[in-house]
Amino acid sequence: MSTEDSCPSKANPAIGRLPRPASMNTNVDVSTLVDTDGGMIDRSIYTDRGIYGQEMRRVFARSWLFLAHESQFKKPGDFFTTFMGEDPVIVTMDKTKTIRAYLNSCRHRGVRLCRADAGATKMFTCTYHGWSFDLAGALQSVPNEQAYPENFDRKDWSLIDVPSLATYKGLIFGNWDPNAEPLEESLGDMRYYMDAMLDRDPEGTEVMGGVMKWELEGNWKLAAEQFATDWYHVNMSHASALMVMSPTGRGPKAEIAATPGRQFVAPNGHGAGFPTHPKSRFDAGPVHEYYDYPALRERLGDAAVEGPMTTGHATVFPNFSYLPVNGSIRVWHPKGPDKIEVWAWILVDKSMPDEVKDAQRLYNLRTFGPSGIFEADDGENWSEVQAISHGFVTNSVPLNFQMGIGSERNDGVYPGQTSELYSDAAGRSFYKHWAGLMNTPAWHEQGAQGQQGQQPGQ
Repeated sequence: MSTEDSCPSKANPAIGRLPRPASMNTNVDVSTLVDTDGGMIDRSIYTDRGIYGQEMRRVFARSWLFLAHESQFKKPGDFFTTFMGEDPVIVTMDKTKTIRAYLNSCRHRGVRLCRADAGATKMFTCTYHGWSFDLAGALQSVPNEQAYPENFDRKDWSLIDVPSLATYKGLIFGNWDPNAEPLEESLGDMRYYMDAMLDRDPEGTEVMGGVMKWELEGNWKLAAEQFATDWYHVNMSHASALMVMSPTGRGPKAEIAATPGRQFVAPNGHGAGFPTHPKSRFDAGPVHEYYDYPALRERLGDAAVEGPMTTGHATVFPNFSYLPVNGSIRVWHPKGPDKIEVWAWILVDKSMPDEVKDAQRLYNLRTFGPSGIFEADDGENWSEVQAISHGFVTNSVPLNFQMGIGSERNDGVYPGQTSELYSDAAGRSFYKHWAGLMNTPAWHEQGAQGQQGQQPGQ
């Protein structure tokens, strides 16, 4: 299987072919809304419709976004439909076994071309007027084509491709920026922390079962930021779940509840937190018994096994998060400023026996599936924040992100800068990077500082 990883010199010329008035897209200077030095965030970044639209143009249209896992594509014609921001996308394997991704919108009248979640096909045919496209995105059939003008050329009406695609150890990412920074460079030191989940097995990983999907009332950043930075909420928000999970039924011992740990802080918004107590492994018994820890230490290193491989949490900016022990990977799809659609997969090591994979699946569902005992707590918190944030006075009161200010350092053990486990450091970095993108013209604005309302292709 191969994945296109080229970065063409220009985007699809069909994008933005018709110039739009600059006034259609006015951009907000968000520099006063994010004070990472003082550790304060203005709540309007969660509720303002204009800021949300700007995120689609300047965050999601230029960031590497998780699309799917390689194990979802086994033969030519296999496909999976997803979103990049609010743009619907088809991910498929073509006849050469190359992974491709296209905007899931017919070039004729714009109907969603493929409405199935996943499947296999030889051709994508629009149910509106019958335009058909092959696995390479080329327009192959136009009913009543003779009625079109002589200069009509099917080659001009191929599907809009995602120009930058790349994989990292089974995870497929896409970027609308045709000259995007290479994925591995964008991930940087985050790769070390991801490897603690993705590289335990020489055979790699695979997703098990389908995709779990559910909706939450809340802004996508609330979820992404928590998974990047927030271990602080665990003992309070998940107190009842921790009691259920503990052997005694009374919750974890004090030394585990107050576990030491570290938090990785990336300059481009990624973040990961993990305890370093040797018993901080709340995984399924059969999974714990399956692992050969001496072999893992030799493969990944002592620090990785004692840290990022434990019961941690992480976010790859902007909206891909994972839990290494639970084997949960998920995307926080934005559906307006007040709603998230969560898509979650169960990730297992390929070499695991079937009974161990099934134990991981059941453990995942019980803890962080849509009805999981931990998952419900998080969703309740985010919806509560969002529910009251539209109030005038409430919206005017800044939020506190001051925990651990000044604690970031190179600790000599883990790559990159890290902070204490109980810290807002990765959250501050998340919002600093977000604000930087929001205040910088993107590729489709041609980098012109004075053309802030310019559209793709203008």
